[in-house]
Amino acid sequence: MDKNIAIKNLDEVISKIEKARLDLDDHHIVQLVAVSKYSTSDDIRTLYSAGQRAFGENKVQDLKQKMQELDDLPISWHLIGTIQKNKINNIIDLNPVLIHSLDSFELALEFDKKLKAKNKKMNFLLQINSSYEQSKSGVDPKDAVKIYEQILKECSNINLKGIMTIGANSDDTKQVVQSFQIAKDIFSSLKGATICSMGMSGDFELAISNGANMVRIGSKLFKN
Repeated sequence: MDKNIAIKNLDEVISKIEKARLDLDDHHIVQLVAVSKYSTSDDIRTLYSAGQRAFGENKVQDLKQKMQELDDLPISWHLIGTIQKNKINNIIDLNPVLIHSLDSFELALEFDKKLKAKNKKMNFLLQINSSYEQSKSGVDPKDAVKIYEQILKECSNINLKGIMTIGANSDDTKQVVQSFQIAKDIFSSLKGATICSMGMSGDFELAISNGANMVRIGSKLFKN
């Protein structure tokens, strides 16, 4: 990936984020996580040199490999993909700054147990299936507040920072907006929650206009 292309891509995305942010509220801040799952470590290095600092990986093995290859850079690593319970110890050892995909109370209990054994704490977002799509992970919106509060109460080594959702997989803008609004309403009702992670390359502007303060963008940043 050419550095000039990386700078151009990043500038375009940031301009769109800024416009959506300002249209919502002058004081609304949005963090950009660059999703690097289809990209090489060299591509990440190029985007880093263009100014991007937070990167997200879907798979634990890819996160590990890229962390090792880029350990000279102070990158803020996020884990955003579905988690298998047999990978929990590996994830704890890698220690990403934020895990976006805590998708059940059972998974929270497993993480908490293993975090306690290692005397560590980590930051998480509760994933909500706000589009009610069977292909997506996440808790049912009607149970989300109860589960969030249950994790806060029972899992002392889990630092819950807020919520994550994936917008409805639809060409109908109303459906996409509705999925974001459901998640944002839940986020707004949670005590102490600070991160509302929603919006990807195809719908991040809609997500921001509906209250997202963290977006996860891959293809728009890494295109040549």
